[in-house]
Amino acid sequence: MKKILIVDDSPVVRNFHMNILRKEGYAVEDAEDGVIALEKSLVNEYDLILCDINMPNMDGLTYVKKFRELEKETPVIIISTQEEQHQKIKGFNSGANLYIVKPVSPQKLINHIRLLLE
Repeated sequence: MKKILIVDDSPVVRNFHMNILRKEGYAVEDAEDGVIALEKSLVNEYDLILCDINMPNMDGLTYVKKFRELEKETPVIIISTQEEQHQKIKGFNSGANLYIVKPVSPQKLINHIRLLLE
């Protein structure tokens, strides 16, 4: 079973994504900010990380950069309401494999995840 970490400061968004992914048969863990996500990343192996950009304590871009510094090759999807090109470039420069703009349909999210996990 593939294991996914969802990183988002909104409990509503985390639960929404967790429910979608569990229905698809994924094991899911969550973290409410980049600090907690980094702590979890040090002790757990994930097959994919779904990460929001705007969070307190440590934002998503900083988390992804620090995660990549751990030499982790795990696919990372940045999910954000910010669709400006410069934000997408920042996302990819941080080490993300994919940048998705909210709102995203559950099926589209699952399709992106499946492609990265193949």
